Formats: sequence, C-alpha cells, structure tokens
Amino acid sequence: MTDPHAERPCLLVADDAPDVRTALRLLLSGEGIEVHAVGSPAGAVAAAAERCFDAALLDLNYARDTTSGGEGLDLLGRLRQQDPDLPVVVMTAWATVELAVQAMQAGARDVVEKPWDNARLLAVVRNQLELGRALRRARRLEAENVLLRGPGASDDRPIIGASRAMSELLALAARVAGADAPVLITGENGTGKTLLARWIHRSSGRAAGPFVEVNAGGVPESLFESELFGHVKGAFTDARETRAGRFELAEGGTLFLDEVGNLPAGAQAKLLRVLERGEFEPVGSSRTRRADVRVVAATNADLAKLVAEGRFRQDLLFRLNLVELRLPALRDRGRTWRCWRPRRWGAPPRTTAARWRGSPPTRWPHSTGTAGQATCASCRT
Repeated sequence: MTDPHAERPCLLVADDAPDVRTALRLLLSGEGIEVHAVGSPAGAVAAAAERCFDAALLDLNYARDTTSGGEGLDLLGRLRQQDPDLPVVVMTAWATVELAVQAMQAGARDVVEKPWDNARLLAVVRNQLELGRALRRARRLEAENVLLRGPGASDDRPIIGASRAMSELLALAARVAGADAPVLITGENGTGKTLLARWIHRSSGRAAGPFVEVNAGGVPESLFESELFGHVKGAFTDARETRAGRFELAEGGTLFLDEVGNLPAGAQAKLLRVLERGEFEPVGSSRTRRADVRVVAATNADLAKLVAEGRFRQDLLFRLNLVELRLPALRDRGRTWRCWRPRRWGAPPRTTAARWRGSPPTRWPHSTGTAGQATCASCRT
C-alpha cells in the first residue's frame, strides 16, 4: 500500500495559457517537484477532489475576465473550502495592491507577479510546499496524540509464556512479525490479543511508526466510514472540521482491528475494499487516498463458523487470516502463572513461597488482567 507520490512534493498549477503551464512544469520538475497542471478553474477543483496536493499555484485571470481576478479569487475560495490546510499562491499579470490584499484576505499565502522571477518563484513555492506538508503532519500528530493518551495506549508489557503452547506460538509470531502480511489473532477474551498485536508491531519493520487501535465491533455502522477513513468538513451535520481516520493515522505503522468478528455486513464490505485495493475515500470527499498500513485483526469468535452461517464474508476472512495466531487460554498455559508476578512488576529480593497467601495455582481459569490483580494481592506483606 505504498503511495507513489509520497516522496516528491506535489503542486497543483492552474493557468489557462498552455505556454505558461509548460514553462512552470519545466522549471519546477527540474527542482524535484511533481507538477499537476490544469487549464481552468473547473479542472483545478476536480483535481483537488481526486488527490491531495502539498500546495497550489493559481492564475487569477481566465477566459471569462482577463483583468479583474474575480475567477481566480472564486477558485481560491473553493479550493480552501475543499482543503483548509492547502497553501495557495496566486499569480497575475495585472497586479495591484488592492488585488493582492483581496487575495491575501481570501486565504492566499503569497502573490507572484507575471512575468515571474525564477529564483523568487522557486523560493515561494518551496516554502509553501514545506508548509503544506507540515500542516498535514501537525494534524496527523494531533490526532495520534489523542489516541496515545487513551487507555492502554502505552502498554508495552512483555508476552509471558513458559508453556509449550505459548513458546510455539511466540516462535511463529516472531517469524511473521518481520513480514508485512495481515495477521489474525484469535483466542478467548482476556488471553492477551492486544498485547500480542503490540508485540508484533514492536518486533516489525514498522516499529517506528504508529500503532493505532480501534474496537471495530464497537463502532456503529453509521459511523464506521468516518471512524476508519475520516471525513471532510461539512460531510454530515456534526462534521464541523476535517478529521483524519484510523487508516490515515496508522500511515507507516500498524492498524489493529479488535473484535473484527462483530463487524456488521455493511462495514465488512467497506473494510474489504480498502484491504483489496489499499485505497479509501474520506466521507464527503471523492479524493482517493492510499495508505501504507499493516493490518492486524483480532477476534474471540469462530470466523469459519460465522462464514458458514452467512454472518461473515469469506473473502474478507481470506484477506485477514493470511497468518493466524491462536492464543491458548491462561488455564492451558501451565507454568506461565509462576512467571507472571516477577516479570510484570519486577521481582523483589528473595521472593519466596511465604509471600503468597496460599499456593499459586498451576492452572488459571480467568484472564491476564485478573491474573495480574490476584498476583499483586498475593504478594502484599
């Protein structure tokens, strides 16, 4: 799912003169800037709806009116409405102080007079391209910080496994962690599926990227697209600002879809599309985006049984379980219980059986969370 335009900055150019578009493309392409040139305001609006640009360079005058700048100012407003973070530079051969003020008040970052000076134009465009990228990074980081402040976001406990079943599972997990294939983690509630997903992320080549978690089964179907793919301002009644979805926030990292077995049918179809094509559109936008994301899913349900009952899509299951890791229940992990307390909280000097209120059980019937609570209570003096 790698975006082919991720490395080179991309500039939208709008000018009705073919020779101007050609000159700008030659000048800017030679500086490592990808140029998408169009000849009309309608073409610029359509291009901005199809993809993200780091900045835009717009002529103010077109066929309808060659001197007032009205068409260009109208185009500036429409682009800013589509993408409030898009830095826009305007050009005109009829520059006046009044027109420059109007353009800046409408949201332009700078004004360039025709014929332009190459050095100044390059400096202005580079600055705005960097600004555009910085604004998008800031928006993404702000959303990531909200997630990172959530419950369990910094949970980096080690995976504990002294039993043969856990040792074999962790060995398989270590082998698949370095691959970029989707992973499906199954097991009963409380067996540590989220811990294993985080461990796979930390052990992968994406460890420096974000780990974004979403309770897929807990998202109402009406909000599923907005939650996973984001939305643009005004897409629906409460969409007061543009919001990044979980796929965009997980760019370069791992997206963990918990409780995926509880997805309603409509949400399953939408998830399948992005897994198949690596593409999605934010709600209210026709702009197709690509994401460099590894998907790890988890469920306590028997997905094969749900497929047989017609409650889960078989093609989606094939996409999710290229590798399946089944976590054994704690009651089946044997000696794992005896390893729990020292590794999780740090062993005190000379931990002895006398510090336990009774003998530690060999088999624990509950979850990793209740095991931790019981161990902590057992070790109080």
